[in-house]
Amino acid sequence: MKRVLVTGGAGFVGSNLAIGIKENFKDVEVIVLDNLLRRGSELNLSRLSKYGIEFKHGDVRIFNDLDSIGKADFLIECSAEPSVLAGSDGNPNYVVQTNLSGAINCAEYCRKYNAGMLFLSTSRVYSIKELCDANIEEAKTRFELSDSQKYSGISSQGINEDFSTKGFKSFYGASKFAAEVMLEEYREMFDWPIIINRCGLIAGPWQFGKADQGIISFWLQAHMSGRNLKYIGFEGSGKQVRDVIHINDLIRLVVLQMKKPELFQNEIFNVGGGRESSFSLLELTAFCQDVSGCKIDISAESKMRYADIPVYLSDTKRICAQSKWKIELNIEDVVQDVYNWLQDNKDVCSL
Repeated sequence: MKRVLVTGGAGFVGSNLAIGIKENFKDVEVIVLDNLLRRGSELNLSRLSKYGIEFKHGDVRIFNDLDSIGKADFLIECSAEPSVLAGSDGNPNYVVQTNLSGAINCAEYCRKYNAGMLFLSTSRVYSIKELCDANIEEAKTRFELSDSQKYSGISSQGINEDFSTKGFKSFYGASKFAAEVMLEEYREMFDWPIIINRCGLIAGPWQFGKADQGIISFWLQAHMSGRNLKYIGFEGSGKQVRDVIHINDLIRLVVLQMKKPELFQNEIFNVGGGRESSFSLLELTAFCQDVSGCKIDISAESKMRYADIPVYLSDTKRICAQSKWKIELNIEDVVQDVYNWLQDNKDVCSL
């Protein structure tokens, strides 16, 4: 492997993966492609340059932008409109074109150059109706998935890859799921690997404290700046639950998958922090208060947000069994690491 292309490579996930790949494959040339439409992505360019990573300004929606880079041996598809609220304003064009058409253009690029491909999909491909209809118990600080469930693919340990993908998912989730369907056709037809990872929340350094750029950095930034917050939906309880994976744990997995793509090219994998790295908003507030020493006002709004769900935990048994990979950093590590980075980069985060 001589050249690796990372699309969406100036974003939080893409830039960290590009640097991680460069550090783990010393003699490999790494190129990133990004349209820089997402605020803050331009701040990663000097950081990428320090690692000898070449930046190309371009858009995955335009095949010629990809093709102009020439042959790479592996493509990591990180480009996306990642907000679950994308398209809820009545205009889904950008999220559909980026997440679906962009992924297909990446597959066409890989077909032309016989390159391997790793696609970062999302946990949002799963059925919102059935996630909301799951058997849930209310504990003191969070909602819990019950051991007894009426749907397959769900347990107290979370959602596995057999859970329903039928029906409403959000434009974001539907566009990523449609991309998965197309990529499965490509990997059946052509003789090069396509790896599909369904990721939950990802967090870590260089994730800016903006509302659409990661709940943990956003929640911490609010505590550090004294900005008020809201618990939205679910009667304003703050008990909705997600799991989170540290970007460094994701880098370890991607490097492993790139080294032995044949082990991962025939399945779809849930990739996340799982139950051991999960949190409710109430619990995240406590973590943020502990690490920052700051307490802020948090109001309650009972009105539900578009496409929200009470609990999502990644059941990662399949990827752990296939690779012997597991997370090394839990929610407390993530919060501390993000807080340290925000403290050291206040000038950047205020932009």
